[in-house]
Amino acid sequence: MKAPPKKTSRKPVSREAIIRAVATSTAVETGESSKAIEARLRKPNPRLKSLRLG
Repeated sequence: MKAPPKKTSRKPVSREAIIRAVATSTAVETGESSKAIEARLRKPNPRLKSLRLG
């Protein structure tokens, strides 16, 4: 019998990585530039001030 795989600790995902992933995914779906989407995501939104990532 094989031993179960060992659990490894994972490095937390950075905010930059999340922004990049969301921007590229949205760019593929909408055809918009990923750089423009990234810029919009980085710009603070006063309506969502209480929302925090990580």
